[in-house]
Amino acid sequence: MRDEVWAALRRVGAARFPGAEGRIPNFVGAEAAADRLRDRREWHGATTVKANPDSPQLPVRRRALEDGKTLFMAVPRLADARPFFRLDPAALPVAPRQAASIGGASRYGEPVELEDVEPVDLVVAGCVAVSADGARLGKGGGFSDLEYALGGAYGLIGPRTVVATTVHDVQVVDAGRIPVTPHDFRLDLIVTPERVIECPRRRRAAPRVRWDELTEEKIAAVPVLGRLREGSGGSATGTPRRRRG
Repeated sequence: MRDEVWAALRRVGAARFPGAEGRIPNFVGAEAAADRLRDRREWHGATTVKANPDSPQLPVRRRALEDGKTLFMAVPRLADARPFFRLDPAALPVAPRQAASIGGASRYGEPVELEDVEPVDLVVAGCVAVSADGARLGKGGGFSDLEYALGGAYGLIGPRTVVATTVHDVQVVDAGRIPVTPHDFRLDLIVTPERVIECPRRRRAAPRVRWDELTEEKIAAVPVLGRLREGSGGSATGTPRRRRG
């Protein structure tokens, strides 16, 4: 399915540099999709946004900072003990367009531990393919699902957190085509340059880390997982103690 979507983006001339294959594809119209998301009540009601660091969501991240929202972006592959960058628009020494890029976030954002992340109102996830039933397909690394699960384990993401994405219309496939496993999270909003799809809001439990699906190599490569396992006995059913002050 990934190959199908990447090929479709090329066929309609919607794939931007550096090409669609192997990544969350940057697409023509990403700015228009970001503006359409910006018009939504879910956007206006959010003060904190967690967004993926990929190129097609750069306009979303920029608009979040322009609108005074605190922005969180993951450190690549969650490889640092402080796995997120916190960007406070009131404290940035540069314009939002500079701070919203991957390089800008690493330079001007504050690396923070998950205990220091505020609860998130809106999650913006990068996708390769999506469907109107809320199913999504990433590029295959599993990091979006892991970030979402960690957010639940630390009390940052809950059943009421809104999950949205911005994609090109050719990335929207028929409902039921995307396979869904227990660790996959679902979308509430799919926003394209032309339309907004409101997905069915299913009853959902708070996300959690599924330790039986993680290898020891993966846990060793993501420091926060080791710390969480030590504190939860490997179940991640409780919420780690949040810091005060």
